[in-house]
Amino acid sequence: MSAPLEQLERSWAVLLRTRRRAGGWVGTPVNLAVDGERAYFGTPADSWKVRRLRNFTAVELAPSTLRGRPTGPGLRARARLLSGDEARAAERLLVRRHPIVHRFVVPLELRLKRTTNRLYELTGFRPLEEG
Repeated sequence: MSAPLEQLERSWAVLLRTRRRAGGWVGTPVNLAVDGERAYFGTPADSWKVRRLRNFTAVELAPSTLRGRPTGPGLRARARLLSGDEARAAERLLVRRHPIVHRFVVPLELRLKRTTNRLYELTGFRPLEEG
């Protein structure tokens, strides 16, 4: 695991920035599970983040506080929507890394919103300074 990914793995929350069609970026804190050179996160299917990721797979992320204030250097990556066995494996990783949130809080949120979870894989990490 590379040093930047180790920093993301140690952080409880990560600021994930996704791109709008107008070109601006929107940041939201998410929980991340790192496995080797890949990382995984989930988000409700009805979130704006899912719509933005459908249009642009490029993301920026940085370790952050629970409220999304960056606490370390940022990275660029590519997001890919998972399904089937890949999604189930990512869910297991997230439950193992953040057991309270992904066993209790996320299912309750999804039930209250009457939606499902979308799981994404992040790959191709590189420092933000690189184009």
